[in-house]
Amino acid sequence: MVTTPTPATNSVPALQVSSLEKIYDGGQRALNGINLTVQHGDFFALLGPNGAGKSTLIGIISTLVRKTAGSVQVYGQDLHQQPHSAKPLLGVVPQEFNFNNFETPLQIVTQQAGYYGVPYGEAKRRAEKLLKRLDLWEKRDDASRLLSGGMRRRLMIARALIHQPRLLILDEPTAGVDIELRRSLWDFLREINAAGTTIILTTHYLEEAEQLCRNIAIIDSGDIVTNTTMRALLSQLDIETYVLNTAGDLTKTSVANLETRQTGDDEMELDIRKGDSISEALAALQSQGIEVMNLRNKANRLEELFVRLTRRENKASQQDAAA
Repeated sequence: MVTTPTPATNSVPALQVSSLEKIYDGGQRALNGINLTVQHGDFFALLGPNGAGKSTLIGIISTLVRKTAGSVQVYGQDLHQQPHSAKPLLGVVPQEFNFNNFETPLQIVTQQAGYYGVPYGEAKRRAEKLLKRLDLWEKRDDASRLLSGGMRRRLMIARALIHQPRLLILDEPTAGVDIELRRSLWDFLREINAAGTTIILTTHYLEEAEQLCRNIAIIDSGDIVTNTTMRALLSQLDIETYVLNTAGDLTKTSVANLETRQTGDDEMELDIRKGDSISEALAALQSQGIEVMNLRNKANRLEELFVRLTRRENKASQQDAAA
């Protein structure tokens, strides 16, 4: 198991963003004075559509983008006023591969440790542990340009963790990787989170956020439109739609108090309202001679809410602009 140092105090938030603004040259406003708190030990989802300000926020936190106003603190250390004490607390995995393709995984990871003052012997020990855990040890002396896309993703994570940061930011960490690798990375991230690393995840795979994260913020048009627990957000969903594969006569799907639609010869959709029993609905179908062979959610629950929230915010912004 990969371990990380225990923070001196767990009462200080891992990340505290206060009144953060960003206005680019030309007047484009990307962040509208947002506030965001991520507690120590959290596995936090930061979501938003393209152009919402998410990448700008991550860029400011990772010190690649200059803020216009506001502050960012990492475990109580101001990222801009106390960079030498704040930056070592932070590890960042960007979307794009940004290492030297001619260097080996072992070189890339140990050199990164050196930037944080980790002695070479200790860096090699940590690198061996990380590369073995991420199934990269056998490739440690190969040029990184020869690695597969999935291996490169894992190398980025190993590099970000080599100095044992307390807060890890993952920007689309599983983009373009296959399902098997994605699941193995999920297991690894759960492991380091359980060991004490706070994680902030951005992803377009909303199933990933739902599976991994306990709390969530959605940013849209430079504002935080929701900031709550994953459970509380999902509880806002009034209707869930299920796709049923059936056996029986689907011409008899008009069952009292059920909202159904036939979508194929042996397939139908069933809407279940919040508080209603799916077992009772299935029993009602069976009473009409329709046997349900299997069922699945039509769409990811978080995806439905994400679309609903961002559409609502965009509509409100358009109305304000028109006024």
